[in-house]
Amino acid sequence: MRTATLGPAQRAESLASMAEHELDVLVVGGGVVGAGTALDAATRGLSTGLVEARDWASGTSSRSSKLIHGGLRYLEMLDFALVREALKERGLLLERLAPHLVRPVPFLYPLRHKGWERLYAGSGVALYDAMSMARGHGRGLPLHRHLSRRHALRVAPCLRRDALVGALQYYDAQMDDARFVATLVRTAAAYGTKTANRARVTGFLREGERVVGARVQDVEGGGEYEVRAKQVVNATGVWTDDTQAMVGERGQFHVRASKGIHLVVPKDRIHSTTGLILRTEKSVLFVIPWGRHWIVGTTDTDWDLDKAHPAASSADIDYLLEHVNSVLAVPLTRDDVEGVYAGLRPLLAGESDATSKLSREHTVAHPVPGLVVVAGGKYTTYRVMAKDAVDAAVHGLDARVADCVTEDTPLVGAEGYRALWNARARIAARTGLHTVRVEHLLHRYGAMAEEVLDLIASDPSLGEPLGAADDYLRAEITYAASHEGARHLDDVLTRRTRISIETFDRGTRSAREAAELMAPVLGWDEGQIEREVQHYEKRVEAERESQRQPDDLTADAARLGAPDIVPL
Repeated sequence: MRTATLGPAQRAESLASMAEHELDVLVVGGGVVGAGTALDAATRGLSTGLVEARDWASGTSSRSSKLIHGGLRYLEMLDFALVREALKERGLLLERLAPHLVRPVPFLYPLRHKGWERLYAGSGVALYDAMSMARGHGRGLPLHRHLSRRHALRVAPCLRRDALVGALQYYDAQMDDARFVATLVRTAAAYGTKTANRARVTGFLREGERVVGARVQDVEGGGEYEVRAKQVVNATGVWTDDTQAMVGERGQFHVRASKGIHLVVPKDRIHSTTGLILRTEKSVLFVIPWGRHWIVGTTDTDWDLDKAHPAASSADIDYLLEHVNSVLAVPLTRDDVEGVYAGLRPLLAGESDATSKLSREHTVAHPVPGLVVVAGGKYTTYRVMAKDAVDAAVHGLDARVADCVTEDTPLVGAEGYRALWNARARIAARTGLHTVRVEHLLHRYGAMAEEVLDLIASDPSLGEPLGAADDYLRAEITYAASHEGARHLDDVLTRRTRISIETFDRGTRSAREAAELMAPVLGWDEGQIEREVQHYEKRVEAERESQRQPDDLTADAARLGAPDIVPL
């Protein structure tokens, strides 16, 4: 299928077009739910716009555990409907919608008690597999298996012998969450959606009680646009209440933010061929394979401070290290931590004060005519949330609108991916790249890897790895700016790549090289290159300082020492 290029020219054209022509649907919020909603609307034949105040996936959708999963722990809460729905979505993503981005990942669950625990946990995992198979979308994953302690220690030698009496191993799936959202946006654009990041909604347009559009500020260029739309969808996650306040309505529900932090450590610090899932007193802890690294997370604590830049405190880091070290034969230390990131879950507030007890299910509301609000949910079920939001918006449109088709709409890069994967050795021979490099590109871009290879063919220097982050090719930085909507250095090092959490220097040694690669695409002069590099360095230092603070208040204050960059 045709693909869309999210470059500077496309962004300018989208903003101008949205201001000139009334849309059927305007989606506010460029996270996974907003991007999914735009794709859903566009593939029903609706004229659609999508705006995001910062970068695509700059909020929660780039700071998750990077899992596509049914939510095994929700079975224990007897939330069968949520698990059934999520398992169906996991299967669709693995098999049909995004096989280039979503891949199986094994997890080992250590058993601490003989007899009853194996029966109890084993029954839960067996039900999990059965529910997946019953939906007809579980055949892509191996079934769970029971392991003795000796077998478990062969699979995961990192575990202390006294930390388990046996184990269960089962499969879920994972993806790069920020890359997934960028691909969703490009897919929506390929079907006609007008998209613009760094475009902030400052207010809603009203005719009487009805919302008829939004005022959109171009954060990059400084202009302001009136974008008219028959229906506006508020998909702003943890900012839902703030966005609702612009129409003088808090809405029929309240969204609370729960902070979850994750640590990234080198692969050689945890000797295992499988991920781990551990039970804590409050939730569960994951140790997740991540290329040449592991991701360890997460926490679950209430957060009512800055939503744009949630900060991880020293206490958060100590909590994760303490819990993961309770089962590791060789404990992790602060010196092993390459990266730290914190995200906020948008939870629908219930009667309980504990965020871990709040609902992960989603809600769609129509608080005033012309405005739909969608909130809650989990990453895995974004497509269902998007469908429900567009279904609600359709009720406010006069014309007859087609049903949702996203269950059968692969994301860009999916079509032809498996054929290219089978031909990866020939692609390597043709391009002169190592086969491992070709596999890396196919896993990140799918069939669109050919576009990256075209850049290298036109400039062979782009086929070299970045000097201080050799997992990534120089071409990927150029491509992020020219094709994937990256507007700033932070977008590339934090979201289009994950250099900011995968290197001990947090990306500072790669900053100047990356900025110089972006400059020709975005028209930066030497002054802007310098501003981008300095801002990124200040951001990293502010994050490091926040992670030295003892609590949320002091960590938040330290993180706010580096404001968002605004181009001059």
